[in-house]
Amino acid sequence: LTQRLAEYRRLFQHALLGRESTATATTFRFAARPGVRDWVCDLAKREAACCPFLSYEIVEEDEEIVWTTAGLGASDIAILDEFLDDPQSVTASSEAIAEQLGAQGIPVIVPKR
Repeated sequence: LTQRLAEYRRLFQHALLGRESTATATTFRFAARPGVRDWVCDLAKREAACCPFLSYEIVEEDEEIVWTTAGLGASDIAILDEFLDDPQSVTASSEAIAEQLGAQGIPVIVPKR
């Protein structure tokens, strides 16, 4: 999990343009820079292996890579929104992110190195 959170952080810093959420889905929009589509597809593939009960769609629109994850519950969306609305979440360490999620009732174990 720590490595995946760090990868999200790097991807968001590199190419995130915005995101939108509905009651059951979240959509991330990324700049269609070289390598971003492959990066998003690889990350989505690993997410699908972890959470196969969700659906994942990646399309390219208007020079953007659009990644939608659907099948989330309303509480999942609320936690994700609160987490992502914090501007420091994108640059925080994995340990800080785990602590923030823990405060929201989502226990995350970060292995010690």
